[in-house]
Amino acid sequence: MYKIAVLPCDGVGPEVVAEGLKVMAAAAEAYDVDYELVEYDIGGERYLRTGEVMPDSVMEELGQYDAIYLGAVGHPDVPPGILEQGILLKLRFGFDQYVNLRPIKLYPGVATPLKDKGPEDIDFVVVRENTEGFYAGVGGQLKRGTPEEVAIQTGIYTRRGTERIIRYAFELARKRNKAKKVTCVDKANVLTFGHDLWRRTFAEVGHEYPDIQQENAFVDACCMWFVKNPEWFDVVVTTNMFGDIITDLGAMIQGGMGVAASGNINPEGVSMFEPIHGSAPKYKGKNVICPVAAICAAAMMMEHLGEVAAAAAMEKAVAKALASGKLGDLSTRSGVKTTEAGDLIASLVE
Repeated sequence: MYKIAVLPCDGVGPEVVAEGLKVMAAAAEAYDVDYELVEYDIGGERYLRTGEVMPDSVMEELGQYDAIYLGAVGHPDVPPGILEQGILLKLRFGFDQYVNLRPIKLYPGVATPLKDKGPEDIDFVVVRENTEGFYAGVGGQLKRGTPEEVAIQTGIYTRRGTERIIRYAFELARKRNKAKKVTCVDKANVLTFGHDLWRRTFAEVGHEYPDIQQENAFVDACCMWFVKNPEWFDVVVTTNMFGDIITDLGAMIQGGMGVAASGNINPEGVSMFEPIHGSAPKYKGKNVICPVAAICAAAMMMEHLGEVAAAAAMEKAVAKALASGKLGDLSTRSGVKTTEAGDLIASLVE
């Protein structure tokens, strides 16, 4: 019996989470998976009502779950940063979810803006370091609001943090057993201290994986190659900030935010799974948002819990639905309701 915490949060989050749970329930029934869901009232509405974002008591409770399923964070009446830092970063840092896992996969039937590229060309994974770099929040401001204002934001890179994310990437390349290649993306020609640590660690850890191809790439060149030659990539490992940027580019080449899922993973602790799109408050309650990303995130959660067959059935159902053309262009103008898309995908679970 798995215990799963559900945080629907803001905007369209509750709508896409409901469809993810619908498809997960179909797979669980087919593959005899038992789980318990507990929903938490966390997000912008709670903050506006109580002034609380993520109480420490809730964090303690979430630490007892096998996984967390998150919808979306962001409320138009809450200043930027409050919810993102108080929920997303608090969960990632509090539970040491040092792996941000982002599959970049183009499914048959999904349009990509890349000319002459198809599903056989776009199938790789970005492994983003998730707890260090510039997101560690080290820095400060002097003379704020004056013409002499100074702001400092320091990137933090540790040998431990760098080595464990790089090792995770190598192990993932072995597990995928496809091109068996890891590309380390950095900017070592300019960010000479922290990214020198990344390059040296990548080379040292790489000696333990002679069966895996290894290459380095600067992040600007990586962005170019994502567009020009996405077939070159298998597993990409990179820093927190660069991973944040290139995964949005990856989402576009795989068909858009509506199909992009992610996992925030602690291999030895509590992990969290979510679609990467935002809360899209202007579409809240209109039943028009594509739920595929949230469904794929639920499938990633099932795989992480060890229910590989159920996860594979969910992904195959998504692929069949997309290939059928019945989900339209996946936009809010597709004419396919959020609930209809969930019903279709759930019906295709074998």
